[in-house]
Amino acid sequence: MELGIILLVIVVVLVAIGVLLYNGLVTRRNRVDEAVGQIEVQLKRRHDLVPNLVAAVKDVMGFEQDVLTRVTEARANAVAAGAQGTVTREQVRAENQLSGALRSLFAVAESYPQIRSNENVLALQEQLTTTENQISFARQHYNATVNEYNTTIQTIPSVLIAGPLGFTRREFFEAEPEADQVPVVALR
Repeated sequence: MELGIILLVIVVVLVAIGVLLYNGLVTRRNRVDEAVGQIEVQLKRRHDLVPNLVAAVKDVMGFEQDVLTRVTEARANAVAAGAQGTVTREQVRAENQLSGALRSLFAVAESYPQIRSNENVLALQEQLTTTENQISFARQHYNATVNEYNTTIQTIPSVLIAGPLGFTRREFFEAEPEADQVPVVALR
């Protein structure tokens, strides 16, 4: 009888530990998913601002069509790559290309006094700068959350249940070094 009670207590304790571990893994996975959502919100905002900016400078920069085309294509690629709902290397690469294209646009726009004095362009650039900063913070939050999640699923005792229950490693949002820089937007 005493052996039965001891075994029952051991089973109850093991089940309780398993439930706590599983709930902790689910919580961390959900935090990673929430962090992805925050990045997507900011990227969508950037994707929405880019066509307005291109339209605002298009008439003035008519002969700089290749720069405008690169920005438009980079935006389209970034939107398409982000449609998967998780951070992928393809999405990171596409977003980095968009950042580079925007830097090129702003560098070329520096030589146009009409653009530097256009209130609409200046407002769009300010919004884009704010969005770029928010993207940077969202990426940092995502990477910290992924680090916590990956560490949890790779350490004992969680590793014992993480793999069998389908908890897999998540990728970090690794941006190219120049992608960390906010595009230059001071056209005054």
